[in-house]
Amino acid sequence: MDSLRSQDGSFPHILHHGAVSGVTGSAHEWVVSDSASVLIDCGLFQGRDTGPGGASAGELAIDFDISRLQALVLTHVHIDHVGRVPWLLAAGFQGPIYCSLPSAKLLPIVLEDAFRLGISRQPVQVERFLKVLEQRLVPLPYDHWQAIECADGSEAEICLQRAGHILGSAYVSCRYRGDHVTVFSGDLGASHAPILPPPASPEGADVLVIESTYGDRRHEGRESRRQRLEAMLVRALADKGTLLIPAFSIGRTQELLYELEEIIHENRQHAMHPFLDWDELPIVLDSPLASRFTQVYRELSPYWEDEARDRLAEGRRPLEFDQLLTVDDHEAHMRMVRHLADSARPAVVIAASGMCAGGRIVNYLKAMLGDQRHNVLFVGYQAAGTLGREIQRAGQGGRVRFDEGEVDIQAGVDSISGYSAHADQQDLLDFVSGMARWPSEIRVVHGDGGAKRVLRQRLRDLYEVHDFSVSIECPVE
Repeated sequence: MDSLRSQDGSFPHILHHGAVSGVTGSAHEWVVSDSASVLIDCGLFQGRDTGPGGASAGELAIDFDISRLQALVLTHVHIDHVGRVPWLLAAGFQGPIYCSLPSAKLLPIVLEDAFRLGISRQPVQVERFLKVLEQRLVPLPYDHWQAIECADGSEAEICLQRAGHILGSAYVSCRYRGDHVTVFSGDLGASHAPILPPPASPEGADVLVIESTYGDRRHEGRESRRQRLEAMLVRALADKGTLLIPAFSIGRTQELLYELEEIIHENRQHAMHPFLDWDELPIVLDSPLASRFTQVYRELSPYWEDEARDRLAEGRRPLEFDQLLTVDDHEAHMRMVRHLADSARPAVVIAASGMCAGGRIVNYLKAMLGDQRHNVLFVGYQAAGTLGREIQRAGQGGRVRFDEGEVDIQAGVDSISGYSAHADQQDLLDFVSGMARWPSEIRVVHGDGGAKRVLRQRLRDLYEVHDFSVSIECPVE
């Protein structure tokens, strides 16, 4: 989109191919010459989000010119940042795929699932795709400058630095001719998130492309949200029902397990209700994908933050505690849905997808939304047009539509925003103010219109206080 290049047409400049009219479909092209560029992420659109050329949740073909792409850099492995990689390869992209070392272990799991769901379940085709992916993947350590080989000799380098969002997440510093630096934030993590250390600001940038998912709000503090989660558990299970928590398979699920283990550990040998001890509360992880990711999280504990590693040293198992039950095959899943819907056995169920846009959580919702004994707890952002947003908006007493028809919501509906893996407004402002050299140009992306506009104004206020000049825009398609 030429309208989004630098006004004077100079290099480097940026073209945005997604995550500018919403929060999904991240894809940003860092252009260093007429014949060389680097693509930062290639994500799936969800809900009503669309791309500039018509790509959407239902139309996944690559809708932008890839002829000059020299490399793909992935900030992390969430589907809205990597989901269209199979389609990029199918469109003829031949370059390397750079990501962090942990992301390189997680990415094949994510994209195998995406390939099976969106392209083909045939084993031969799946294996062929995974082999191509393995050949293209170039894992990079954090804080390492990697030269990008450009056919026309353009001087370009990238550096991945910890973003604290999910395991392996990174923000990307892109350096042109040894001095001009453009930083792509990807998704930044919250400052108080468990398991992973928070992101540190880069030394400086000329241009910053920053996410704004929660650019208009602040999260609860970690202690406050843990207390709310505990209180929600007590209240939700008083009727011997099920607490449903839709959660993304990677990141959110592992943080929830970590927090639930802490709550159970602190309340061990105490009763939650006369009919239920904390030690006997079943935590059901009903997601094969989440189970695989959780195993990788355990294997990569050296990347955890100090507190989490200390718990391991104490002999605790924050991601595989005794009350944790995993459900793998589909038949076992359907049995669990029927058992919890029909019995008086209190339980907590964590299942994907995080926005209820498909996945096993939908079967639980169909079976339980109409029963007031049950509760739904949203712990992350719900994009416009998703089932999660509709349930969250309608609330208890409202109605929501499934393919089979409408359902009256009798179950309780609640939200705890503090469990988002995204940085809040203050975290985003701190990311900028923590730089020794502040960017002179900022592009606010990856957020709803209101969140982007609020963050833009807060950034302007920040610069005004320090008497710095800056150009801040919210790119639109």
